Amino acid sequence: MKRVTPGLERLLADPEKYLRGSTLGLVVNQTSLTGDGSSSITQFRGNDRFKLSALFAPEHGLYGVDQDMAHIADETDPASGLPIKSLYGSDTSSLTPSPDLLNDIDNLVFDIQDVGSRYYTFIYTLANCMQTCAESNTRMIVCDRPNPINGITVEGNSVREEFRSFVGQYPLPNRHGMTVGELAEFFNNQFGIKCDLKIIPMEGWDRSMWYDQTGLPWVAPSPNMPALSTATVYPGMCLFEGTLLSEGRGTTLPFEQIGAPYIKAEALAKMLNEEGLPGLFFRPQYFKPQFQKWSGEVCGGVQLHVTDRDKFKPFFTSIALLYTVKKLYPDDFSWRTETYEFVSDRLAIDLLYGNPALREGVESSTLSLTDLESVWKEETAEFLSQREACLIY
Repeated sequence: MKRVTPGLERLLADPEKYLRGSTLGLVVNQTSLTGDGSSSITQFRGNDRFKLSALFAPEHGLYGVDQDMAHIADETDPASGLPIKSLYGSDTSSLTPSPDLLNDIDNLVFDIQDVGSRYYTFIYTLANCMQTCAESNTRMIVCDRPNPINGITVEGNSVREEFRSFVGQYPLPNRHGMTVGELAEFFNNQFGIKCDLKIIPMEGWDRSMWYDQTGLPWVAPSPNMPALSTATVYPGMCLFEGTLLSEGRGTTLPFEQIGAPYIKAEALAKMLNEEGLPGLFFRPQYFKPQFQKWSGEVCGGVQLHVTDRDKFKPFFTSIALLYTVKKLYPDDFSWRTETYEFVSDRLAIDLLYGNPALREGVESSTLSLTDLESVWKEETAEFLSQREACLIY
């Protein structure tokens, strides 16, 4: 297998081709590595031509050790001694770096592995950094990396403006089929950021590729994204964060299983398998989360076993699963109501779906998956037309 060359390696091979001036900051985490496992921080600190002066950390921190929605404080990197500015602090203002942080920085380099889903916050950290670069006249460099669940398949609806949040800051489908470099171009042009943007493309990546076809090592981008199989189901299964069902956090199979103590696993699996959803089967599953929802309690539920990832529809599948649980257990099922991603005046499920239609359909027991999917297809067609000019590969 020929290995894909990520944008980082091309930048390191010829930095003066892309960088201006002499100083830079890095927006990185543990995934910012060359193909042989060398850290970007180490590489740039060893370059005499450019001075690395600051590090910026997204959600989960510079080394990806913190759980979802954990507020990250500014700190010092123990390996390099450099200051780390958190871009996921205690309020919404922390999500965007202030222009004065970039006063002495000529280039801001973004190099973080994304997972190909609208909810994943790294892409909005990228967009917010681009906005600050536009204000501070700093060059924004984006080192491109693969979309791990391929760059062809697109699925899901858009986000209404009144439901925008840090899990849906722009009207993207739940599975957008773009790389971070392409998204940067999309944000810059479609949404008028207009920063000095330089994208460093990969070499050898094809839109049909899944991550395990790239020859690159998988490094978990966040604590609950341990494997490609997790990323495969995530564009749909993240919806369960908007419920009081466990989405498998606190287990070794986050997002690949869901459950609650009141669910009879065999009954749920039987009903779901009778639906004949493409590309997977459901297995009755019992598990005990070690933290978060239902911590320390045995949950009945199902595990998703994807048998054909090219036919599998994660968003459609997850909504069918959600609706089936509500149908079987109408008196036990409930939505998450506490503050979610800094938003307290709208329900998490509405932020994740992008509007109230899913919740209202589930609550009234009138949900039509066929009708929902027809709406997605219209919105997807519009998105595909908009993104066309921003595709690199």
